Amino acid sequence: MTELSTTQRRIIAALQVDGRATWRKIATVLDIPERSVARHGAWLLESGVVTVAAVRHREHSLLIACTCAPGTGRLASEALSSRSDTSFSYQVTGREDLVVEMHYDGDLTDVLSLELPATPGVSSVVAYPVLKYFKTVRGWRLGSLNAAEENSLRKHPDVTSWKAKPDLVPKDQLIISSLREDGRASIESIARRVAMSETSVARRIDWLLASGQIAIRALVEPSAVGLPTEALLWVSTSPIQVEQLGQRLARRPEVRYAAAVAGDCQLVVNVTVASQTELYDFISNSAWGDSMLQVKTSFVVKARKRGGRLISI
Repeated sequence: MTELSTTQRRIIAALQVDGRATWRKIATVLDIPERSVARHGAWLLESGVVTVAAVRHREHSLLIACTCAPGTGRLASEALSSRSDTSFSYQVTGREDLVVEMHYDGDLTDVLSLELPATPGVSSVVAYPVLKYFKTVRGWRLGSLNAAEENSLRKHPDVTSWKAKPDLVPKDQLIISSLREDGRASIESIARRVAMSETSVARRIDWLLASGQIAIRALVEPSAVGLPTEALLWVSTSPIQVEQLGQRLARRPEVRYAAAVAGDCQLVVNVTVASQTELYDFISNSAWGDSMLQVKTSFVVKARKRGGRLISI
């Protein structure tokens, strides 16, 4: 993959803050000619280096760690990635073969007792309900912008909790569907699709974002920005340390995702770094203090889905 320029990395970082920001606004904030921003930005999107898409928040989430029959890991990954209620799917090293995040409303009995066990290739399943998010991929940054630039671009705050409404009206569902397909879809094109005025569509999108019904995410493969080493850390700590450790980890630039879960560990953390040496330095860093009792590390071998979007094989 072609190495990204400083300008391209700064545009990606701007889209991470506000995926729907206009090229003009990004150019103004970053002090780069608008024509240059538009050219580089269009290439980043058209080439697939960056994908901007909406994620629909649900009432509950859980992480599913699957063990697969020999040789069936990819089959199981395809089956679970194709589900509309999963947001990411990683093939990993270690005791489990596959880790998936699932979002849902209401009862989960049929999913856990019937659907997941019947998934082709899956031989066993362990579910870890998410109790609290400290950081989602929406809050991950490349570190290419300063605080003033981020504040100038930010239209809506990065939220890690929300009150999802499962019974949104059909018009809102259509708007969300449009934004899931293309997070930068124009107000005009969405208005035509849902048969509403542009003013009404703009107002509904603002409400969907401000109320936490959806989030717009700029999705970029870590390897594309020089971070090819990715791992999931399953962290065990004392209950009294969970909040402090979760907040501390969320502030680390290496962390893309951190959540408190129910199960045989207390935190699950997604880390991306440039090398295995950097991963070792992160895990062994004294900044962890006395908070961590035990950590299990699973390398992410293959990501098939991120942010609710399938990744091309």
